[in-house]
Amino acid sequence: MHHGVMRNFDPVRLGTYETDAWVGYYRRRWVAVLRASLGMVRTGYRMPWPRTIHGAWLVLRANQVWAPYPDNDPDAARRLMRRFYGLVARTHKETFDLDEAARLEVQWWRVHRYLQRESPDSGLEPLVDALSAVYSHVYSVTPDTVRQAAAHRAKAAAISDAWVAAGCDPQSPAIAAEREELIKGYASLRAAVGS
Repeated sequence: MHHGVMRNFDPVRLGTYETDAWVGYYRRRWVAVLRASLGMVRTGYRMPWPRTIHGAWLVLRANQVWAPYPDNDPDAARRLMRRFYGLVARTHKETFDLDEAARLEVQWWRVHRYLQRESPDSGLEPLVDALSAVYSHVYSVTPDTVRQAAAHRAKAAAISDAWVAAGCDPQSPAIAAEREELIKGYASLRAAVGS
């Protein structure tokens, strides 16, 4: 399979699935997270269904071992995400470093959690940096190329954090606002990395 297909995803579908995944994650609705992960992996990485199912399961498990606060298991999350990125790399003949991809993925989770829980007034720049780093590594582009995409995703995370702080109302208009930022972010990412 030509590696270009993982760079030509549908931003609307991907942003919608990620919104569903975040809502499910914070409401601890793991079946919903798995369903959304299936959509994200299939839309974002265009792997055959057996690998999509395996990849979505790995992403779900990584999120589950990461979820407890403060007693989570980042090493297990990295191991699971390394296996996920291994599926992506094998499918699309990508050459990025799997350990580094997994490290950068869990690093943005860590930065997000720190900003969400411990330093909510720090601004989004550390999260934009962390997201730019993982995009840059996986898609083999410079961080500046994907910074706008990362900024939209970081803004979506901030909207999500405010929604969580307000009680995770599934009817909140914040969910639509979060989705809009994620779609903008993925549209920007596709423009930056698409072939």
